[in-house]
Amino acid sequence: MKITVVGAGRAGTSFFLALAEAGHDVALVHHEDRMDLTGQELVILCVPDDALVETSRALARGEYVVAHVAGSRRLDVLTPHARVASLHPLVALPSGHLGARRLRGATFCVAGDALVRDVVDSLGGQALTISDEDRSLYHATATVAANHVVALLGQVGELAERLGLSMADFLPLARQALEDVERVGPVDALTGPASRGDISTIDAHLNALPESERAAYVAMAHVAFELAERRRSQLPA
Repeated sequence: MKITVVGAGRAGTSFFLALAEAGHDVALVHHEDRMDLTGQELVILCVPDDALVETSRALARGEYVVAHVAGSRRLDVLTPHARVASLHPLVALPSGHLGARRLRGATFCVAGDALVRDVVDSLGGQALTISDEDRSLYHATATVAANHVVALLGQVGELAERLGLSMADFLPLARQALEDVERVGPVDALTGPASRGDISTIDAHLNALPESERAAYVAMAHVAFELAERRRSQLPA
């Protein structure tokens, strides 16, 4: 398949490398470059969400499919093209080479023209679909799953440094927690003071934490208390 990937950032480079490895005839261009799209079957926009409308409108009209990879955006950002689609990967793309490996066999949320399903198949991936009305909630869920986990581990690193330790000392604990969630689900995987209702321990944590770190701790403690309550409600009377 002849494909042009527009956007040479992490997402664009990941798609370019993965699609080339899968045997497609792929070109990678910056979104401000002049583009000759003659003979192309698919143009994939890997640009910032807020640049999708402008980038789409700048493309010459053609028979090819124009697709974006933005999880939160609908297909209407790609007007006035006749054939449009979306192709959002449920993987983190921190670099081109690592992202390319993760795109092979990944799960993609797709919409629009069926051509993008052929792309997913060529990558050995799986396709899922959601309604347009649910796209923002879908993308918020993906953001929590990836970005918020990273942000929390960033907090772990900050706190560890205050102890003269490093984030690496706590990563095995984080991995075990993720493994437990995968094995038994978050309700049964929950441990720690919130799961036991140890309010005095949480108060001690808050007194020990720097003020700048307390808000995040309190927010997640509330979530942990809700999980613990769900577990208690499931226990037999």
